Amino acid sequence: MKKYIAYCGLDCESCEARIATVNNDNALRGKVAKLWSELNGVEITPEMINCAGCRIDGVKTPYCDSLCPIRQCALGREVETCGSCPEMENCEKAGAILANSEDARRNLKG
Repeated sequence: MKKYIAYCGLDCESCEARIATVNNDNALRGKVAKLWSELNGVEITPEMINCAGCRIDGVKTPYCDSLCPIRQCALGREVETCGSCPEMENCEKAGAILANSEDARRNLKG
């Protein structure tokens, strides 16, 4: 499995937060912070937009680091991704992502 596939199957390599981090792009950090603030109804600052990737050693956004229930579950179960978990198809945590992203499902099965 590609190392940039998140536990939930999303592709961290194409995530704008990771791209902003890798390129040290403060304008992109600001854009992502604004969008994510609007989508989530919470204040997210550009300084919070630093992430190397979900399964990669290094910096994570505050949400990905300690609040994401999918990441916390996968770490606790010691699985490579949700695709390695026998409960994936009926999982409420992963279900929100998998129901809205055929790419994520394909990444976990591939």
